[in-house]
Amino acid sequence: MSNIYLGYHFTVEPKDMGSEILVAELGELPFESFIESDYGVTAYIQKQFWNETILEEVQILNSPEFVISYTIEEIEQVNWNEEWEKNFEAIYVDGKCHVRAPFHPKTNAEFDIIIEPKMSFGTGHHETTHMMIQHLLETDVAEMKTLDMGCGTAILAILAEMKGAKPIDAIDIDNWCYLNSIENAERNNCKNITVYEGDAAILKDKKYDLIIANINRNILLNDMQSYVDCLNPKGTILFSGFYTEDIPFIDASCIEKGLTFVKKLERNNWVSLKYVN
Repeated sequence: MSNIYLGYHFTVEPKDMGSEILVAELGELPFESFIESDYGVTAYIQKQFWNETILEEVQILNSPEFVISYTIEEIEQVNWNEEWEKNFEAIYVDGKCHVRAPFHPKTNAEFDIIIEPKMSFGTGHHETTHMMIQHLLETDVAEMKTLDMGCGTAILAILAEMKGAKPIDAIDIDNWCYLNSIENAERNNCKNITVYEGDAAILKDKKYDLIIANINRNILLNDMQSYVDCLNPKGTILFSGFYTEDIPFIDASCIEKGLTFVKKLERNNWVSLKYVN
């Protein structure tokens, strides 16, 4: 007997920022998968785990900063692979890095990365991941001991290994991301990536030459001291996951802790910053 699913079709305004927050909050509930749409996002949940009050704790639905509406559709069975394949297109970053799904053909790109994201974030399509890839492409990371914090699909850790970084720790607090990162590292024949499930507490007594942290502003600010404490002298930190208007807060925290600003990338109001120790 197939599972019956409910599909919540959310219309979100403003779309990008609102959809990201909405998915993060719905991810705390028994929603299994999320598909981006032209107007927002569709979230799927098995009917057996659904109840009439399931959205009561989703705070963004009551936020005056966003206008969110939704319709609900009952679905007999969802073919996740089919849904995903319809929505996943291979991308190139700066003509060097090709990010594709297993069903896309291989190319002659210098860095050819296979990602099967499932419910994890980090396919390269989001602005923040795209900019972090750009930073890594122009950074000599050979032999650098590296941390990918909030690794999602481990796409950035995988690219770092392809460019010669080692050893690499990839950490995410989400169990699905943890498992997906292990799968993707294996899929790309990575030998130097160790994946951990947890938060910044894991960083105690560790040291890195390169730290990659693509997380939201509040977590970055909360854990900034932990990152700085485990950064080796002359080490590099790449940050993303926040907006242009968040720069003063991130920059003030970095400067206060002795980091020096190097470079900013910006894409559709999302920002990525590079600092050195």
